[in-house]
Amino acid sequence: MALLEVSNLGIAFGGLQAVAQLDLSIEKGHLYGLIGPNGAGKTTVFNMLTGVYRPTEGDIILDGVNITGKKPEKICRAGIARTFQNIRLFPQQSVLDNVMTGLNNQVQYSLAESLLHVGSYHKKEKEMTKRSMEILRVFGLEDSAQTLASNLPYGKQRKLEIARALATKPELLLLDEPAAGMNPNETGELMDTIRLVRKEYQVTILLIEHDMKLVQGICEYLYVLNFGRLLAEGTPDKVLNDPAVVKAYLGD
Repeated sequence: MALLEVSNLGIAFGGLQAVAQLDLSIEKGHLYGLIGPNGAGKTTVFNMLTGVYRPTEGDIILDGVNITGKKPEKICRAGIARTFQNIRLFPQQSVLDNVMTGLNNQVQYSLAESLLHVGSYHKKEKEMTKRSMEILRVFGLEDSAQTLASNLPYGKQRKLEIARALATKPELLLLDEPAAGMNPNETGELMDTIRLVRKEYQVTILLIEHDMKLVQGICEYLYVLNFGRLLAEGTPDKVLNDPAVVKAYLGD
């Protein structure tokens, strides 16, 4: 059984069919790319997979469980985490606190313990801090743990957003244009980071990206969207040399 099975997925906004009849099959442990021209519907797909949008048709099955139309927090607990095209950190919180927020779906204590800092509160906070620091070390951010997120360089903010998503212990990690705004050196570091994340955390990854060097360098299988419909799928070499894909990107 695939980790994620998407069948006949679609959504309409008024009279506009943004995505239609989309089928995806994501196997555990692999790294997939979702590509296509601007406006093809890629982020809309991510929004449906994570509960931001409710599909108007089709099904999303995660590890055998139908999660179609569930709220974002329930989908996160079920095992899907994401980053965003535009970085969405808590800018006035520390790097460490940003990662610790990702652990809130796993650590539980009562309202009284939280307000009064009694009972198991201190023990669980210590455990959360330790785990957060372990994640930061993977990204080379441990020395910036007490730095405000807003004071990090752009490339490190991108890494921090991925680190926070990983803190939720996802089975499937969705990365929305992780290389956006990066220079070539930062993009190279990001590629190494994504490879390391998959190895260290045994997580399945689906990413949206326009940087074809990154896509060819790390993705094992590609899905191509155009005007909200699946145009092509296959290995990067096959897909990126498909005349229909070339035409969609470059025009006639």
